[in-house]
Amino acid sequence: MTYACIKGTGGYLPEKVLTNFDLEKMVDTTDQWIVERTGIHRRHIAAVGETALSMAEQAAQIAIADAGLEARDVGLIIVATTTPEKMFPSTACLLQQRLQIAGCPAFDLNSAACAGFIYALAVADQFIRNNTVKNALVIGSEVMSKVLDWNDRSTCILFGDGAGAVVLGASDSPGIVSTHLHADGTHKDVLSLGIGLGKPLAVEEALYLKMSGNQLFKLAVKRLGDLFDETLAANGLDRSSVDWLIPHQANIRIIQAMAKKLNLPLERVAITLQDQGNTSSASIPLALDKAIREKKIKRGDRLMLESFGGGLAWGSALIKY
Repeated sequence: MTYACIKGTGGYLPEKVLTNFDLEKMVDTTDQWIVERTGIHRRHIAAVGETALSMAEQAAQIAIADAGLEARDVGLIIVATTTPEKMFPSTACLLQQRLQIAGCPAFDLNSAACAGFIYALAVADQFIRNNTVKNALVIGSEVMSKVLDWNDRSTCILFGDGAGAVVLGASDSPGIVSTHLHADGTHKDVLSLGIGLGKPLAVEEALYLKMSGNQLFKLAVKRLGDLFDETLAANGLDRSSVDWLIPHQANIRIIQAMAKKLNLPLERVAITLQDQGNTSSASIPLALDKAIREKKIKRGDRLMLESFGGGLAWGSALIKY
């Protein structure tokens, strides 16, 4: 059997930081309200000229070096993003050109929103398991600040910008043990971004993210709870088998509920929400990279990754690091 294992990780956050106190001057909200409801204190915002591509390049270079590889060793590039550089060419192709490794397959995965990184990880895992490629670069990169209505206090307080990357490599022993993906289009209006070529939309509908927060919260807790049971059962494991939870960084209350589901103390949960906000598809690789660099996660630890996003789409990955 051939498995995909994590060889290296990388992350990039823009220099500009927007605090809750900054937001108090922009919309009708308070630091206390934001912290109590979400757990977020600050988030990073891309500068003029910073894009999903430029941030992906930064994260990718760090991850490739961390893996002990050269860019030419990468055989597949997948970029998960809902805020791409262009509709086409894909951000992955543009990144491939910057890395000077033309020839390998490269494509974006933008259909799963915040769950995009897990979806992309699952796709790359199959390429490696099928011996199609030896090394894959998987990135989540988002400039969510570009699709927010900064007059809408229900959404503008939640999101930030950034990019996280993982290099996967072929291994004889399990790394990515299993992935589990789901979607339910009946909840298409709970979280959406109207940009596209469908029916004409008003400017505010087309350009800005829309979210029904309370409904999304309830759906996320239920779907992710069931997903944990599914993932553990598929591998004949119980909750005590999980060493670390690497969750999507959407809301501290959802993260706490998921930790309780796995009987994990928060000290065993990678949390970056307070400093980064919700960076959509970048949130999991950024949290993973930070926990590894802080030497919290050790080789041999079993990790549970989970995410949910527009679609609704949700997914998990069980990984032996």
